[in-house]
Amino acid sequence: MEMISPEEKQKITEQLEELKSRRPEISQRIAEARELGDLKENADYHAAREDQGVNEARIRQLEERLSKAMVTGQDSVVPEDMVFLGATVKLRNVDNEEEMLYRLVGESSGVFSDEVIEVTSTSPMGTSLMRARIGEVIRVDLPRGTKRFAVIEIVA
Repeated sequence: MEMISPEEKQKITEQLEELKSRRPEISQRIAEARELGDLKENADYHAAREDQGVNEARIRQLEERLSKAMVTGQDSVVPEDMVFLGATVKLRNVDNEEEMLYRLVGESSGVFSDEVIEVTSTSPMGTSLMRARIGEVIRVDLPRGTKRFAVIEIVA
């Protein structure tokens, strides 16, 4: 079971609705291309059918993901000083004293920012961060060695 934040669920739902809204447009493209005649050599028809297949596959993927996902987040059940899915946390690297902001997410959004680094809950950093508390030092086993980070504060 995948854990996602309420914000991630909202984004997935919006993507799903947008893909579903494209169905009539793609069907119309197929119908118009079909009217042109010979389907064997009709590039417009084949391109529209391929778009339809890709669109439907993505719809199925998102629907399955939503059906198997558990929505979690910072709520009254989680102590205020505990890191949980959806939290943005300030960490200090114990070795070099560098401080950075990390956001714990269920799946990466693909949007990269200089201010906040997204880490998935299944990554080594995410696994170490999950349920860590303010003031605690976490250990992260990375391919290039072990790093230690102090949890300074939960920003959001």
